Amino acid sequence: MKTKLLLVALAVVAVLILAGCAAGVNPAVNTPGGADHVAGFWSGLWQGIISPITFIISLFSNNVNIYEVHNNGGWYDFGFLFGISIAFGGSARAACRR
Repeated sequence: MKTKLLLVALAVVAVLILAGCAAGVNPAVNTPGGADHVAGFWSGLWQGIISPITFIISLFSNNVNIYEVHNNGGWYDFGFLFGISIAFGGSARAACRR
């Protein structure tokens, strides 16, 4: 009984810690960026595809970011996640093993 209670307490603490790491609202959505444009789906897709390389560069440079802050919201996010899935293989890797 005590071990179940302890596991439940640890699970609640873990969920609260993970919830604290969730991203908040982006105040720069739909505001012009450095090149006077707002990043959309295609920019998100491209930046998702090059994200592994961008991440490595961003470790050594303060001028390179992985994620475009000046974006149009959901479509940019969708493109970015789709690009990341392309960069890391997505479900095609599982199909190749067969």
